[in-house]
Amino acid sequence: MQALHALSDHMDESFVNAVNIMAEAVERRNKIIIVGIGKSGNISYKIAATLNSTGATAVVLNSQNALHGDLGIISDGDVVIALSYSGETGELIELIPFLKRFDIKMISITGRSDSSLANYSDVTLLTPVEREACPLNLAPTSSSTAALVMGDALAMVLLDKRGFTEDDFARYHPGGALGRALLTTVADIMRSGDMLAAISEDSTVDEAVAAMSEKRAGACVLTKADGSLAGIFTHGDFARAFHENKIVRGEAVSNFMTVDPISIEASSLAAEAINKIGKHRIDDVVVIQGGKPVGLVDTQDFARLKLI
Repeated sequence: MQALHALSDHMDESFVNAVNIMAEAVERRNKIIIVGIGKSGNISYKIAATLNSTGATAVVLNSQNALHGDLGIISDGDVVIALSYSGETGELIELIPFLKRFDIKMISITGRSDSSLANYSDVTLLTPVEREACPLNLAPTSSSTAALVMGDALAMVLLDKRGFTEDDFARYHPGGALGRALLTTVADIMRSGDMLAAISEDSTVDEAVAAMSEKRAGACVLTKADGSLAGIFTHGDFARAFHENKIVRGEAVSNFMTVDPISIEASSLAAEAINKIGKHRIDDVVVIQGGKPVGLVDTQDFARLKLI
């Protein structure tokens, strides 16, 4: 925790320069190459994965294999991000002269500004830590976490600078719950037609409960004479009404409905519906198209469709 708090003190002009260098490379369709040894090598894979997932092509260069053919992944114009807390890791320092044969920019993430790695770099991002979380102050813990956070920060600011959107994100995450939520629209998942419990605002509570039971729904949509949205009536509304006034059967459902309920356009992403339901702590959201209710999304639908 101390290491992460201290890290913010080192987010200076060098960080801005690093992001600009990376952005220019991505715009040229060049790669970002991450290289590190040991624990830094493990962190390299996470940084590369995050960059790839946000549309910035990144690869990890194995320093041990680099001198045996893997330098072939480097092209002029690429950006190399080198990780070494000490900045003196032998295998990495030995590799630098061969990297410099290419027309590249080098960004280092290191804990020492006076290190060989920092001296060889075009931009140095400092991640010094007072001590490791390891009780022996030996195992990379605080230092590796600081390097990871710096890498994530680079990726996120680069994402923002490039104007990367949710639609762009969805292109790189077609699988899993995240991909389904980003690629699926509300119209794809809403309960509509014969599955939608929809009644007139002039209906009674009995008719509302019957409609919900028939459609196996937890809510019904109430419409005005012109087809526009009047409100929503849920099982929760019925329970509260019954608790306060046990004689609710036969009464107008409009006396107990929620007027101006939370709604969403049918063309919106399912992810937006998930956000609305979570933000407003509701179980159902009304779907609107052309100003009129056309469906309902129930929170249970997300789990059924594996969207959460």
